[in-house]
Formats: sequence, C-alpha cells, structure tokens
Amino acid sequence: MATTKAARSAINLGRVLRTTRHNVSHAPSRAIATAANTSQGSDFVYASTNLVDKEHVDNAQLESQENRRNAVKQAKPFSEFLTDNFHRQHDYLRISITEKCNLRCLYCMPEEGVPLSPPAHLLTSPEIFYLSSLFVSQGVAKIRLTGGEPTVRKDIIPLMHSIGSLRSRGLKELALTTNGLTLHRKLDSMVEAGLTGVNLSLDTLDPFQFQIMTRRKGFEAVMKSIDRILEMNALGAGIKLKLNCVVMRHINEREIIPFAEMGREKDIEVRFIEYMPFDGNKWSQGKMVPYQEMLDIIKAKYPSLQKVQDHKNDTSKTFQVPGFVGKLGFITSMTHNFCGTCNRLRITSDGNLKVCLFGNSEVSLRDLLRQGNHGDPIDQEAFEGMKQMEMDRHQSLLPPDRALGWGDRERELLEVIGRAVKRKKEKHAGMGELENMKNRPMILIGG
Repeated sequence: MATTKAARSAINLGRVLRTTRHNVSHAPSRAIATAANTSQGSDFVYASTNLVDKEHVDNAQLESQENRRNAVKQAKPFSEFLTDNFHRQHDYLRISITEKCNLRCLYCMPEEGVPLSPPAHLLTSPEIFYLSSLFVSQGVAKIRLTGGEPTVRKDIIPLMHSIGSLRSRGLKELALTTNGLTLHRKLDSMVEAGLTGVNLSLDTLDPFQFQIMTRRKGFEAVMKSIDRILEMNALGAGIKLKLNCVVMRHINEREIIPFAEMGREKDIEVRFIEYMPFDGNKWSQGKMVPYQEMLDIIKAKYPSLQKVQDHKNDTSKTFQVPGFVGKLGFITSMTHNFCGTCNRLRITSDGNLKVCLFGNSEVSLRDLLRQGNHGDPIDQEAFEGMKQMEMDRHQSLLPPDRALGWGDRERELLEVIGRAVKRKKEKHAGMGELENMKNRPMILIGG
C-alpha cells in the first residue's frame, strides 16, 4: 500500500523526536544516570568485540568513574519546595486545562453535569505556561495535561508547544489523559508539539455498553484514536500508550479478560482501576471490584501471569502474560494505597494546588499569580511583559535561577507551594472515611 502523506509526516516526526529526546539538555543531576549507562554500554562493546586492549578499557572505566564523580559534585539538590516531610520528591505535575467534557462517565460526574466556573476564574494559557515553567525550574520532569477532556480546549496545540519548549530546561515528558473521542484529529499536531505519552480512558469494548457508561455515543471514534497511536508508533513516534479501565461490579467486570487480551499482539498497557469515591458519582463499596479479585479473574484464564518490576513512583502494579506484547496494570487506590512513593501534584482548572487526589485541602496559585496584574487574568499582552523580563535574564540582567523573571512573585508562589507540600499527609484516608469526605467531582479535579 502506498505510503500516505500523513504517514510520511509521522515517520519524519518520529525521527525528529528521537533525535530531539537524545539531544535535550537536562539538569546536571540527570546526567548521573546517563554517564553510568554510557559507561556500561561502552564497556560491554569493548569487552565483547575485543576492539581495544585491556589498558584502553581500564582508562575508559577510570574516565567514566571520574565523569560520575563530577556529575555528583555538580548535581543540584532537589527543590526543598517540592519535598514533603516524608522525603517524597514531587517531580510530576498534573494540570487540568478545562472543566468541560464531551462525555458523562458514570464514575466521573452526575448525568446532568456539574456547575462550571466562570471563564475569568480559569487559568489562561500564559498562566498555565508560567506555572509549568516555575515547577520545571524546581525539578518537575513530567507534566500531564488533564481535564475535563483536554482535547476540547481550543488552544491545546499552541499550549502544548509552549510547554514542550521547557524540554531545554529539564522537562522530560509531556503527557495527556483523554477519553480519545477527538484525539485522532489532533494527534499528529500533538506529537509535533512534544507529546510523549497518552493515558486513554476506556471502560468497555462493547459499543452499546460504551453509550450506557458514558451517556454518549463515540466508541468508534475512540478506537480510531487508539489505532492511530499504534500506527504512529509503528512509524517511530514513540508514544507511551496506556488504557485506563475503571472496573465497576455488575457493569463491566465481565470485560476484564477481553481487555487483558488486547495486549496479545498490541503494545498496549491496560490498567484496571478500582472504583473510587468522588462527589456525585454514587460510589459504594459493593460496586467496587478489588484488585485481588481482578487479578484472580485473569489468573484463572492465564495462570502463567507474571509480575513485572515496577518503577519507584508507579501508581500501578504491573503484570504480563508470557508471549503477550502488552502489559497489564492495577491501580489499587482503595485496597493497597501507594502513598509512600507518591510524586504527584495537581493544579485544577481554576488554579488551585492539590497535593493529594483524595485530600480536600487546596491553595489558590491563580489569585497569587494575578496579584501582579491587578487581579485580572493574565492574557497574552500581559504575558509579553513577563517575556521581556525573561529576555533581560538571558542578557544577565536578572539572576539565572528565576523561572520567568518575576522574582518576588515567584518566591512568594514557591513559599505557598512549599507550605502546601509540607502539609501533605503520609497517606490518604481509608475506604470508609473517603466515602464520606467532601471532595470535588473527579471532572473538576483533573483525571
């Protein structure tokens, strides 16, 4: 079949992305792992191919060790503002960029929807970029855009381009959580803007059941988005794809096996999520299917299911069926919390910082940010003044450790952020308490 223009574009994008990601300049502290990996790879090549003598190998090892020592000396300590009292370092920021959504999922919000904030209360794109820059300057390496449904925001592509530009300051990942309904239309542009990962919410593989669970049509469009990601990955785009499936008793637990089997030949990680309580979603313990029960269902069909080594800050417990390309994960917030390794912070659409998904304490960053603009939203014109300060900094007129030039405002913001992070509890409340705690609907927190 002839290669389409879009496919050729995707191939080029993949090549550019691979080159860009290998040449991005990160903070010195990130260089430690790189130096170590390079050393191990070089030593292996030398020893296995006999291209150089032992003396050369020893010299290379000594040089590698010296590089690692220098990297350790130059490494910048992780920001105290983003480190809590339990020594958890928060290098992952989730930003909700809209309260609107084009679906009405059962577990996310009431059928009638939720009251939306006035537009002037929501963060503008310049404000989102400013806060992103501030957090990246403190060590945040991953930003995820959420909602609502982030793809309904009209300026999401230029917003992603601006956040993607922070790769030169240490940002490593720019990800998206989406329902996938309109993703296929914007995916190419998003990859060009620097998109590295997609968490796509899909709770059923039955088109009729999809309409029941989301109260809307659109199953075929979601599958089209999944297929497009896989197609682009086959051409080198390198998008990490994870499907998030909230399992609810008597609604979709019978689909656990079909979901698990999606990874037989496709490089997909399906993550089964325990149903969690939020305002308006009519949660009950009887509707929740616990992790162990889901695991037992899969093991009954695939007894050879194997545990996969999790990364330090993973929210899911990962498994794989031998011979399958994809993986399985379980997000066990209700029965086995993972608070001890939590590295995530959230900013809501209206500019509040939430240090815990299940916590009901919030602090407004928006109001503090706007004090320098008479309390008004910071539009592009107001932001131009901030960019001029950034130019002044590059000309050595401002200290190099400022994110975007607002020295006093940044310090005040960081102090507020730091106090909120220090108040983060060791773990969230238990199942019985969460059911009765007041919290936002999930749609107003950000998935």
